[in-house]
Amino acid sequence: MSTNPKANYLAHQTEIDAAIARVLASGGYILGQEVSAFEQEFAQYLGVAHTIGVANGTDALHVALRACNIGMGDMVVTVSHTAVATVAAIEMCGATPVLIDVLPETFTMNPAHLAETIKLYQGQIKAIIPVHLYGHPADMPTMMDLANQHGLYVIEDCAQAHGAMINGQKVGTWGHLATFSFYPTKNLAALGDGGAVVTNDAKLAHQVKLLRQYGWQEKYISDSPGLNSRLDELQAAILRVNLLYLDKENHRRREIAQLYHQMLASTASRTVSLPQASPNVTHVYHQYVVRSQDRQGLQTFLKQNGINTLIHYPMPVHQQPAYRHRVLIGPNGLAQTEQLCQEIISLPMYPQLSNEQVEKISKLIGKY
Repeated sequence: MSTNPKANYLAHQTEIDAAIARVLASGGYILGQEVSAFEQEFAQYLGVAHTIGVANGTDALHVALRACNIGMGDMVVTVSHTAVATVAAIEMCGATPVLIDVLPETFTMNPAHLAETIKLYQGQIKAIIPVHLYGHPADMPTMMDLANQHGLYVIEDCAQAHGAMINGQKVGTWGHLATFSFYPTKNLAALGDGGAVVTNDAKLAHQVKLLRQYGWQEKYISDSPGLNSRLDELQAAILRVNLLYLDKENHRRREIAQLYHQMLASTASRTVSLPQASPNVTHVYHQYVVRSQDRQGLQTFLKQNGINTLIHYPMPVHQQPAYRHRVLIGPNGLAQTEQLCQEIISLPMYPQLSNEQVEKISKLIGKY
């Protein structure tokens, strides 16, 4: 990647414009050559056998669960500190979410709590959805061992972790299925909604393909109940271009994170706690999330100085009005989740952020 951000942007945009023009000239807009090509290219990038494009990341989770025949009466374990889509998808297929706590260091599913939850609900839990939150992988080796011991499906939620790795193996290749979102803010982004399900299991891939388009094996003939969830040609063409830039942009995100680490090290104990990455993972920093016991004051101060921040996520799913008193909570409670939701704040993080901007933000935090 060039060191000139403007030149990078212009070259990237020119390729996207050409991809859009190619689709418009083709006259084909639904499940055509661009979708097929992206599915092949993304599968090759990840190192999986099958990618199936769908309309968005929520549908990807919903379809993946249904492909595993998960529905009414079944339980699915996931976390409460996540985008609400993770839990919404479980309910969309009629199953019951069981929410467990996260590790305070990585904000990802606590494997010890998972083991105890499986033991408590033995026979009722059918699947686990670990969330690779903020670009940091969950502990997949441990969770796959637990799943294999108890005959459970594992569906990875990779919506924020395109390109992240554990021991050199990409997320999305550990579970029985994995799901991705290509929402415009993601590391691999479309210019609208988009999603994908990936798997190495040919039977599961076949089920996902049926489900995404009315259960059709033959056009207009539904062999099984399905839905309409298709990645469109325009978004697939854009994703093909953006996939070529993904590793370089993830590398830039890690550079920005390292600069934040260096600049904030002296103030970390006084003002913010910095994100940690496990030694065996490649973090892709979808977000750079720090913790502050005076979050509101820090956020207000940064805004007054022209720096916008966000909170991902201000209220855990189990406390939101739509889910309060309806979802199950694991036997260990959600103390870490409830605490961190009072403290987390996402600093600016995107590949086009300059070193000078990172230094300005870090100095302002130090000043505060």
